[in-house]
Amino acid sequence: MSETTAPARFSFTALANPTRYLSYSGKILPWLGGVSALLLIVGLYMAFAAPEDYQQGITVRIMYVHVPAAWLAMMGYMVMAVSALGTLIWRHPLADVSIKAAAPIGAAFTFLALATGSLWGKPMWGTWWVWDARLTSMFVLFLMYLGIIALQRAMDDPVKAARPVAILVLIGTINIPIIKFSVDWWNTLHQPAAVFRMDGPTIDPSLLWPLLIMALGFTALFLFLHMVAMRTEIWRRRIATLRRASAREQRSTARPVLAE
Repeated sequence: MSETTAPARFSFTALANPTRYLSYSGKILPWLGGVSALLLIVGLYMAFAAPEDYQQGITVRIMYVHVPAAWLAMMGYMVMAVSALGTLIWRHPLADVSIKAAAPIGAAFTFLALATGSLWGKPMWGTWWVWDARLTSMFVLFLMYLGIIALQRAMDDPVKAARPVAILVLIGTINIPIIKFSVDWWNTLHQPAAVFRMDGPTIDPSLLWPLLIMALGFTALFLFLHMVAMRTEIWRRRIATLRRASAREQRSTARPVLAE
């Protein structure tokens, strides 16, 4: 009786193999990049075509960048938190690669949220910055991103850095619910949630739909950048491994020259 080989099927466990990840991501990236570009173009068009707010006027258009950036700042950290669990519990070979790839992207979105929030706050609150709960917790998130990046770069061996980085990431997750519920727990200048509410969104549909399209576009952009950064990190580590192997081989084959 002859044996038959079952056809290979896609599974998320297959992505644990860096070579398979490179293959799958290489096929997905062009489509994902196109989708993110399309969503952002449509979202920006809808944002500029949307009516002005009756109170905030034209400054409300900052919302279409500020709010998605803030969402992605928190989502990026949660991606790192899940990856940290993959490092500590499941020993996933690409988990620490995911953390290292996501940290700079999350930091960039957090900085964008803080910068656009400052631009929005000046005409609305009369000041560029206030130390209220929402803004302070977002600033702490930015510092957490910078701390994780600094710890990663402080250690030359990414394998040795994986565990302390993962622990630091998990410690920082306590800040995510503080950011989310700060406007409910404390009296702040920042407005409460207006989209994801139990009783439904409080934003007019003419303003809500451009915001949702922009949020989808930002999400697709984050996934695109994350996959590209992971591919780059995999190749960087492979090149470093080849260089170390070449150096060991050169040392083992070298013969001492005896003085005559």
